Amino acid sequence: MSIQAMRSVRTLTRLACGASLAVLAASPAWAQDVADEAVASEDEIVVTGFRASLDKALDVKRDSIAAVDAIVAEDIAKFPDQNLAESLQRIPGITIQRDGGEGRAITVRGLGSQFTRVRVNGLETVATSTDGAAANRDRAFDFNVFASELFTSIVVHKTASAELDEGSLGAVVDLNTGNPLGGKSGFTAVLSAQGSYNDLSEKVGPRIAGLVSWVNDAGTFGASVSAAYSDQKTLELGNNTVRWAQARFDSVDGAPCFTTANSGGTYIPSAACDEVALAFHPRIPRYGEIAHDRKRLGLTGSIQFAPTDATKISLDALYSKFKHERREQWGEVLLRSNERSINVSDYEIDENNNLVSATLDDAWVRTEHYLRKAETEFYQIGGSWDQDVSDTFRFTLLGGLSKSTASIPLETTIVFDDRDAQDYRYDYSDMGNPLLSFGTSVTDPANFQLAEIRDRPSEVENKFRTVQLRTEWDISDDFTVKAGGVYRRFDFASIAFTRDTVVCGNGGVDRVLGTITCSPSSAFGPSAVYGFAVTPALSQLFKLGNAGQPSGTTTEWLVPNLDAATEFTGLYDRTPALDAGNNRSVREEVKGAYLQFDTKGEVGGLRYALNAGVRYVHTDQTSSGLSSGTAVTVERSYEDWLPSVNLALFPHEDIVIRAAVADVMTRPTLGNLTPGGTVDGFNYRINYGNPFLDPFRATAYDLAFEWYFAPQSIFSVALFKKDVASFPVATTTSGTFASTGLPTSIIPPGSPAAVDPERQSWTINSIGNGEGASLKGIEIALQAPFTFLPGFLSNFGGLVNATFVDSDADYSVAGPTINPCVPPNCTFGPNIPAVRNGTLFNLSKRAYNGTLYYDDGKFSARASISYRSRYADANSGTGNVFEGYGSSINVDASMRYAITENIEISVEGINLTDEYRYRFTDIDADRNYENNHFGRTFLFGARVKI
Repeated sequence: MSIQAMRSVRTLTRLACGASLAVLAASPAWAQDVADEAVASEDEIVVTGFRASLDKALDVKRDSIAAVDAIVAEDIAKFPDQNLAESLQRIPGITIQRDGGEGRAITVRGLGSQFTRVRVNGLETVATSTDGAAANRDRAFDFNVFASELFTSIVVHKTASAELDEGSLGAVVDLNTGNPLGGKSGFTAVLSAQGSYNDLSEKVGPRIAGLVSWVNDAGTFGASVSAAYSDQKTLELGNNTVRWAQARFDSVDGAPCFTTANSGGTYIPSAACDEVALAFHPRIPRYGEIAHDRKRLGLTGSIQFAPTDATKISLDALYSKFKHERREQWGEVLLRSNERSINVSDYEIDENNNLVSATLDDAWVRTEHYLRKAETEFYQIGGSWDQDVSDTFRFTLLGGLSKSTASIPLETTIVFDDRDAQDYRYDYSDMGNPLLSFGTSVTDPANFQLAEIRDRPSEVENKFRTVQLRTEWDISDDFTVKAGGVYRRFDFASIAFTRDTVVCGNGGVDRVLGTITCSPSSAFGPSAVYGFAVTPALSQLFKLGNAGQPSGTTTEWLVPNLDAATEFTGLYDRTPALDAGNNRSVREEVKGAYLQFDTKGEVGGLRYALNAGVRYVHTDQTSSGLSSGTAVTVERSYEDWLPSVNLALFPHEDIVIRAAVADVMTRPTLGNLTPGGTVDGFNYRINYGNPFLDPFRATAYDLAFEWYFAPQSIFSVALFKKDVASFPVATTTSGTFASTGLPTSIIPPGSPAAVDPERQSWTINSIGNGEGASLKGIEIALQAPFTFLPGFLSNFGGLVNATFVDSDADYSVAGPTINPCVPPNCTFGPNIPAVRNGTLFNLSKRAYNGTLYYDDGKFSARASISYRSRYADANSGTGNVFEGYGSSINVDASMRYAITENIEISVEGINLTDEYRYRFTDIDADRNYENNHFGRTFLFGARVKI
């Protein structure tokens, strides 16, 4: 037995003796059955509508011995929210991250989406979308892939038990699509149709869902099929800086900072030049528009056969196709890497060392038109066999496979440049809503050159294969032994290509072969001819809508006409080159087993339920990628012993006290397991992976009090703590590209670094096994109908919750440059490495949710508000320390009216306050990364059930 195994056995013994610190966690299969039974037990529920869905969810929580929260559909094909992530944020301890105004990923008790495992119909899976600014190339589950109407319940397991799948430091989330035998006999059909209107895009799209099910009179055979389709067009308007940076400029207030203008020469230190060089300026200040066109198609099918009370066989299938077209149009100035030729005047530096306003001459004015067409296709096929072998012994055999493919066949950017523009003015005195004013005309084609073309097709694929056997043996009425085994194989593969190039020297680029023919006479100076002359046929006029811009901001500019420009440059005829850093794969084979003992009884008149167990998993990992242009494969294995003890105490029939302690683990982030490095030639950054990273390992403690003080009511308080023993930590240094040993061929050809790899110092990031981190917090929740009020007021009710979390972790960061002239050659100083203490990424210290509802059986209405405090989500770059998102408040509301028992009409509103999403770079200075809004979305429609 390994040292870790012996330690785990000792831990298990200690935990069993201290069982008062633990909570009983229900098996996932049993939790799903409870959810299904809650939906099916209509005779026991006397309320209807939204109140009924809350009541059913509360039954799941109360009847489960685990620390569980649930959301249950009001009726089949009638989930209470339009997005699964939006629903999950109502649960205490869960916050969400949005992309394009829509919920995409979740954070549970301060732990980000990579720490949460998601199962669909009991089978772990990963759904990967290409929504948002970047494709998901990690373990995070994208909830926006699926239409919410396809699901009947969500069950969130917040505590671990031996029988529950490993891999989560945060939670295991079960998504359940159906249970035909849980419905009434005969034929049932439901159809709902809605129109979705966004007040920024001013477009209406359909949202249609339907379900057909049939159960025989004997209740032994049932089948169901459901489908959902939506087509939604929304806009995102706002501004962006693509971070802030420090750099030396050509001149300041007319005083030269170099011995020669525009390029070459040596730096001339002075108070003004040094002050401006060391201050942070926006790298790419810009306003623009992002248009989202999302189409979703979802299909589910389920067959259940129960020939006897002892046998139940289920087959489930789920298919989803999510198509997303994202179009961006920007008007900007490219200070990034071009400060050397830019003159600064009339400037202001604020108390946070920000060059908060300035006038720029010889500026690189740029307009961009970007288009990404993407598609995610997901399918899962699974089956289960539940068998009672005898009155005391039973088993479940579960198996299936899933595949999620997120492909981007087209990701195109065309760029117009005017590299000697005069009198450009920016002012970030209002950090969220800056003034950006172009002095040179940006509507005259004669001022522009077509300077860059890019296309970056890619594909990400995730596959799961799972087989599980679960057995239960009732030794007595109060003592059960549970044991089982699992085999699971996870395959991740990412492949990506580039067709990037700069265009220079009188259009010097071979349009078919893509070879760059820049000569010294066509260097990127202000007077160079660096691209193709722009004509009216290659361009189109863009007009900015309401992006929060102040008066004086330029709101019209030319952008490339993508169809004309790609045809003119022959972009799609070019042979794509491998994007080395994003061609990689990981395979994980897991073999595991568990043993768990469940018991219940009384001690001194106090009822209790207890389980104790251990889960063993052995992981074989194979990581492949490109290192210095050479394919490399690294294999390794590791094992985990995961003991857990759980206790539930019942001092009163309406009071439950739960406690839990367990060892838990999450496997390393996929992007960090890649052998070799990725190169960002725009930001001069290199990231090295490490296939020998240890998993995130932690010990989790939970203690909860629940008081069911009235029907459909609960007051609860939960305390939680996680001691993270193994926590990968990034290290950051500065150096030349040559010092890395990487070939220059892997630098993206359209980036500034492709022209001159040593133009500036590179930020070199790697990652290793750190010493760990800690997290602690409290959840408080209250839910109740207002039945104590007179008359119609008794039809009101509410639910509120609050979560407070804090954590402590050390990160390696690269802070600001402090020396504008480093001897002997007076080079610009490097970023200063430091260790910075902070919270875990994606952790908001405070989150609040509240819903007020009215439901009288025919008419129902509800209004919900959710608040999430500021949080960091990543290490930043270019001298900034951490980046993340500002606090946010979202308000939604809905109204439904039942015309008859089978016909209902509805109106819903999402993001009613049109909340802006503010993203910062540098947690101390709170510099603007972006500030966008997405408009309000209204849905109106009807639902028919027969």
